[in-house]
Amino acid sequence: MSKYSNARAMRALIKASLQAIFKSPSAIVFSIAFPLIFILVFGFLGNSRGYSIHVATAPGCDTNNMLYGVLQQIPVLKWTKGKDSAAINKDLAEGDIAATIKIEKQAEGGTPQYKILLNSVSGQEDKLRQLQAILKEVLERQDSEIQAHIEKLAKIDVHIEQVRDFKMIDFILPGQLGFSLLASGVFGTAFVFFNMRQTLVLKRFFATPVRKGTIVVSEGIARMVFQLMGAVIIISIGHFAFDYTLIHGWVTFVEMLGVCALAMMVFMGFGFIISSIAKSESSIPPFSNLITLPQFLLAGTFFPIDNFPKWLQPICKALPLTYLNDALRKIGFEGANYWDVRVDLLVLMVWGLVIYAIAGKIFKWE
Repeated sequence: MSKYSNARAMRALIKASLQAIFKSPSAIVFSIAFPLIFILVFGFLGNSRGYSIHVATAPGCDTNNMLYGVLQQIPVLKWTKGKDSAAINKDLAEGDIAATIKIEKQAEGGTPQYKILLNSVSGQEDKLRQLQAILKEVLERQDSEIQAHIEKLAKIDVHIEQVRDFKMIDFILPGQLGFSLLASGVFGTAFVFFNMRQTLVLKRFFATPVRKGTIVVSEGIARMVFQLMGAVIIISIGHFAFDYTLIHGWVTFVEMLGVCALAMMVFMGFGFIISSIAKSESSIPPFSNLITLPQFLLAGTFFPIDNFPKWLQPICKALPLTYLNDALRKIGFEGANYWDVRVDLLVLMVWGLVIYAIAGKIFKWE
């Protein structure tokens, strides 16, 4: 009689789990369809940000003069404050601000009285033209007698740096990948193991020589394979249809899939916990939403966490999805490697250790 093979049992379980996942409409919708819909919507919207121009004060700007105070009162101009030069340059490169403004007051009696330097990047030409028009209008209003000679009040110099254009899709796509992984990891795992327990499938497995660990690992591998297939579809459509940035091509593509695999392992831990504490199938969605909904809203999935109030940002930065989104954006657009995003990966690993420690204590087989 041949010896029982847990490896062969694992292959059979993985195959069966994958077949079940592909037959599940909810798995297809949450893992692939919803993220693709958001990517298509934001992709077709382009890079529009509404009629407002985000600017920042350049280092060395004379902030005590009259002209600077006037510009601070212009409603269309949204000023970025409280950031150092490195953070401002990063925002400039990523398109979060259209330009930096530097105002220099000339020597007494000199002409022009002020010199205004606008520093911007390629891809912001439309915003820059609007900004120049606003500045000229402001200068004209300061003295009606110089409307025909505004260069006497101030001279506007423009400097444009050539950088990669940070498009809306470069922000949205990593967030939708995180959305897909978290939804599948939590909802999918919770429903599967709860139903396997309720239908006594797990109990029947105990009558076979298959190890408990093999059952869990098989389901985990099947779900991860499915999610990585979804990630391949999402990234490919984003890249070829909407020019999503893969700075190092296929190398960046593979690195992003590696981060997705780690995150999927972490998020499945939440599903194991919920499947154990849920008393009925109807109680799984409320428990799952308690974990997923705050992360969808606060972890930078749809918009930067810098947009939230200061008191809320520490909470945003404690969520595991925040670090997944951050790592994917850095790898995709900035060309970062695993070492560069080691803090993000370490936080995900710590979350994983904590979650599986809890899951190991409360997970129920029967």
